[in-house]
Amino acid sequence: MKYKFRLQKLLDMRIDREDESKVEFQKAQSERLKVKEKLDQLEEKYDEYKNRPLPVSAMEQKITHIYINTLGLNIDETSRKLAVKEKIVSGKREELKQRQIDRKTVETLKDKGYRNFIKEQNKLEQKLNDEFALHSFIRNLRQGNDLT
Repeated sequence: MKYKFRLQKLLDMRIDREDESKVEFQKAQSERLKVKEKLDQLEEKYDEYKNRPLPVSAMEQKITHIYINTLGLNIDETSRKLAVKEKIVSGKREELKQRQIDRKTVETLKDKGYRNFIKEQNKLEQKLNDEFALHSFIRNLRQGNDLT
């Protein structure tokens, strides 16, 4: 006899939902990483231009100053985007954890049910073996009486 878990469809649904959450989490993590890399590049450029000696001409100085200010604004904007992405990643992480808990709950029920099924099968098998042994004993006892 084969074990049939009555909540298998629920378990399958929860596994699917967990897999979806894993994909969403990885996607959010990837997007956060892209924004972080962009921020690092902007900060590198900002530091590079900030630490350079100013050009000789007034026009070049003005252009450099505007570029540095623009980099600063882009850094601020990208920092805000990164904070948003980190909140999204955190939310996706919590959602994934919850879905893992949901799946594990149903899997625990399945495992307990399977262990109980095995115990019952073992009891039935032992009962059957006991009956065979009893019939064999009675048959041997009768054969012993028939000989005398």
